[in-house]
Amino acid sequence: MRKGFTLIELLVVIAVIGIIAAIIVVALGGARNRSQDAKVKVQVSGAKNAAEIYFNSSGGYGAANVSVVSGGASCAGAMFTDANSSMAAYADSDNYPGGAGLVCVQNSSAFAFAASLSISGEYWCADSSGNPGKITISNPASVVTSDDTCSELDAR
Repeated sequence: MRKGFTLIELLVVIAVIGIIAAIIVVALGGARNRSQDAKVKVQVSGAKNAAEIYFNSSGGYGAANVSVVSGGASCAGAMFTDANSSMAAYADSDNYPGGAGLVCVQNSSAFAFAASLSISGEYWCADSSGNPGKITISNPASVVTSDDTCSELDAR
């Protein structure tokens, strides 16, 4: 009597292991996206706090400016480049998962700051009125300086 496994038995075991591995990879992809989105939300919350620090020390949010950046770029404008409030770190797309896209709007009395989430066109936004939330920006290039709230960015 021979001991061991047949070729068919080994192939079945390998196929089952492959199917289980594929299921795990798909499940982990969704978890990875959710964790990256959670990091974006925390970063945007930190940016809102940094903006308030900047406002308190400067008496405003600075001159009107709009920046739409991604892939290692940083937002422009006095508030978004300020290191004392830590805003410069929050306004650098390198500090977000996958070099997320950022939309930065400031004028002397208001600001809006949004970072892209894992689903294309969806952003997490915070503004000077204190209303963070998920918005959709289909055309970031159309953002203007008067779009200084999350609801106005959502209309883009």
